[in-house]
Amino acid sequence: MAAADDMSDDENWAGGFYEVLLVLGATDDARLDRAVRSLWRVAGVRECRVGPELVDVEPGVAAFEVGGHLYGTLTLPSGDRVVCGGFSFRYEGIDSLELYLPLGALARLDKRIGGYPFDDRSGVESLTWRAPLDRWLADVAVAVHAEVPFHRAVIGFEVDQDADVTDDERFAAILLPCPEGLDYRPATA
Repeated sequence: MAAADDMSDDENWAGGFYEVLLVLGATDDARLDRAVRSLWRVAGVRECRVGPELVDVEPGVAAFEVGGHLYGTLTLPSGDRVVCGGFSFRYEGIDSLELYLPLGALARLDKRIGGYPFDDRSGVESLTWRAPLDRWLADVAVAVHAEVPFHRAVIGFEVDQDADVTDDERFAAILLPCPEGLDYRPATA
């Protein structure tokens, strides 16, 4: 069986991405750099590589300039190792940072994932595997927020920074700042 942590296996990168998106706030290279380093450390990402040759670099804002996406591996709460990636983008003066887990690699570890989100098991029943993953990604976001405060976090399949946080039926989990830290609102659909 192929390894879910093999960065050179194209099948691991197939199927789209399950991610945590941190909306950091107004464009600020220094904050983005701190956030990347914090996210990589808190999530336990090994390696930081860029480009098709998977060249080793230090995690940080400069690494995105070299290769666009950052690549590594991490250990999930289950103990399984999986490939992961990072990406940052600026939209209308706002910095955002993503840590993503490719569904191709995740599906090698958990058959319940199947063809999510495009198969007949992608409704509420997908919360059986998504909810624990969402909670772990939320815990990662909370730890990053303690070091580098951000505006909100969104967790799910190829999420949007403008996800509606008020919907009763949410396909993504949301974390919003509150007086006690961050308010976690799990996905419901």
